[in-house]
Amino acid sequence: MSIRVTNQADVIPLRPLPAAASPALPREPLWRDLVGEVLRRERQSQGRTLKDVAEAARISMPYLSEVERGLKEASSEVLAAAAQALGLRLADVLALAGERLVSLTAARSRSMGAAGGRRSVRSTGPAGSAGSVGAMRPSGPTGGVLLAA
Repeated sequence: MSIRVTNQADVIPLRPLPAAASPALPREPLWRDLVGEVLRRERQSQGRTLKDVAEAARISMPYLSEVERGLKEASSEVLAAAAQALGLRLADVLALAGERLVSLTAARSRSMGAAGGRRSVRSTGPAGSAGSVGAMRPSGPTGGVLLAA
């Protein structure tokens, strides 16, 4: 056996291609895609350029572009800086991404249910009743979104 064969490893792609058996089902959303969508949508709604926001956040323009396109998984420091440059809090960006995740997951669950896919995840509430996992808005001065797992 040659050394070339022994040094080969199995590679598991981060974004596997959709299975030929179920091309109609949407893929599982990735957090970095959702956060990037939120940042880009907010920047564009403010009519600001990538360069302007990158400079205000003190991060490189190519890096911010990759974050917006979901190609890079940004650290919390980078996300906080980008959020602040857009006049948002980190919690705002994460809440918006969380809302989008819940929406996409619900749509995906409906599609999978129609196609005979996996069941949706359930959690048990305080009184022992089962309820769907999703976004819950806590009351009080802090607000935000609580994602239950």
